[in-house]
Amino acid sequence: MTLRGKVAVVTGGTRGIGRAVVVALAREGATITLCARDPILLEKFSAELESSGTQVLALKANVTQPPEVEEMIERCVARYGQVDILVNNAGITRDNLVLRMKDEEWDAVLDVNLKGVFYCTRAVLRPMIKQRGGRIINLTSVVAVMGNAGQANYVAAKAGIIGFTKATAREVASRGITVNAVAPGFIETDMTRALDPELQERMRSHIPLGRFGKPEEVAELVAFLASEKAAYMTGQVVHLNGGLWM
Repeated sequence: MTLRGKVAVVTGGTRGIGRAVVVALAREGATITLCARDPILLEKFSAELESSGTQVLALKANVTQPPEVEEMIERCVARYGQVDILVNNAGITRDNLVLRMKDEEWDAVLDVNLKGVFYCTRAVLRPMIKQRGGRIINLTSVVAVMGNAGQANYVAAKAGIIGFTKATAREVASRGITVNAVAPGFIETDMTRALDPELQERMRSHIPLGRFGKPEEVAELVAFLASEKAAYMTGQVVHLNGGLWM
């Protein structure tokens, strides 16, 4: 168990990729602080984790609100005495063409997907710098490097995460903290399953490996980056997309 004795904070951790990440980190022995906005899902998932022997602190928090983010990290440190891993996974979409995109659609996606990463990272760096070590993993996307029509807000936010990852990695490397990003392609989640079957098939046809990825495949990569096996990796963007972008 490569993460035994480590404490991990995962945002947006109750469904999709976030849920798979929590399961993977817990399997490797990590203690989990689970952050999401849906109290029902939080309670249900945390109960599942506890029944399997994982220590978990479930906190309802909105990553767009700095006071809530600060409180989340403070409560984690108060409970466990440390925070070793942050996975910035929380994200939303509000798709529209640029010409028709409303200010609210642009702002909502940038607030959650980019500003949320900044708020959570800023909050967690204080205890990580004090303990002189930590792992930060940011979830970006293949569309950050490819672009995608109808998702200018989402693409801008995910591209911003790449730049933020590299800048932060340079700032904190001397303190023993690594900062990396994972860029998934099309992954089997509620979001992709809700798409029209014809559109799903058209998307799949562009992937050399011929299938969508699984959340567990992304989670395995995150668990690796959170471990000591990745101690010499920082400022990197690791792509996981079945060959969609090379």
